[in-house]
Amino acid sequence: MMVVAPPVIATNVTVVGLFPGKAVVVINNASPLTLSQGQKTGEGVVLLSTDSTSATLEIDGKRQILEMGQHFALPTSGGAGKSVNLAADERGHFVTMGMINGGTVRFLVDTGATMVALPAAEARRLGVSYKQGKLGYSKTANGTAPVYYIKLDTVQVGDVVINQVDATVLEGGLDIALLGMTFLNRTEMKREGTVMTLTKRF
Repeated sequence: MMVVAPPVIATNVTVVGLFPGKAVVVINNASPLTLSQGQKTGEGVVLLSTDSTSATLEIDGKRQILEMGQHFALPTSGGAGKSVNLAADERGHFVTMGMINGGTVRFLVDTGATMVALPAAEARRLGVSYKQGKLGYSKTANGTAPVYYIKLDTVQVGDVVINQVDATVLEGGLDIALLGMTFLNRTEMKREGTVMTLTKRF
């Protein structure tokens, strides 16, 4: 009797390269793989189309549009050992989509930032009651701006979920959320070329 193994279901996909009709992807933290339009992997990922900024893929039977460097992951428990691959953009910066308290946010990975930092407008959009935090002041290019010290319930990037993360919310001088060291210190960071891998430590 022949036993047929069930197909492996992809849980996470990162787009690390884009070309006309092709995309380079990392699936389940394996080695980068170049897919041609219409090609299907053993994990069931299909490249439907590409343009200059994004790839349209079918992942686990659902259509997903991922920008360069963007990561798609199914919800997980986020335990230790979970990891995510991030791709550098054309300027060498690591920008990725993530989640704060269940809401989607765009992060810039910043090892120079002591804490996860949010512009006030993003905090309001995410429903973060930052004005209940401790008030301080920060020097910015435009002068001194109020800053609030808070604790976020969850910060998630890909499969990596960190709970109870110290963060700041700035009333001015910040255009994008920063994935700072209060998140990064709880991961192991490895960089190979244009790909950074974050693996949860605790």
